[in-house]
Amino acid sequence: MHTILVVVHLFLSIGLIALILIQHGKGADAGAAFGSGASGTVFGAKGSANFLSRTTAVLAALFFITSLALAWMVMNQAREAGIMVSAPQTKEIPAPVETSDLPPVAPKKESGDLPPVPAGTPAAAEKSQKAAPAGEKTK
Repeated sequence: MHTILVVVHLFLSIGLIALILIQHGKGADAGAAFGSGASGTVFGAKGSANFLSRTTAVLAALFFITSLALAWMVMNQAREAGIMVSAPQTKEIPAPVETSDLPPVAPKKESGDLPPVPAGTPAAAEKSQKAAPAGEKTK
């Protein structure tokens, strides 16, 4: 039954697309007013607007009905399978186990535990000038 309804739904959607593409827009009627002779058409003197618009409305109504029927069928299948009836159960996640062969990470150093500044760098010269007494100059 579900497959038949899907096939009917597909044909209805293709039919709707085709009918909508066949119809003329509102601007096409202005050209017909200046003598394009609509009395010799297949659909009569009034043209195809009434026939095509009614057929489109009927196909649209059938399309909506099949859409609702398909949604209802899927909802009932899910309910019978018990998918939407109960809330999902949560499981406890165990704590991670450390299995690393890497050595432990060293603790973060304090600001006073910085390594000494190598001699000959601008930072070393600046540090030695601050450390020297006010009257003496460094070499």
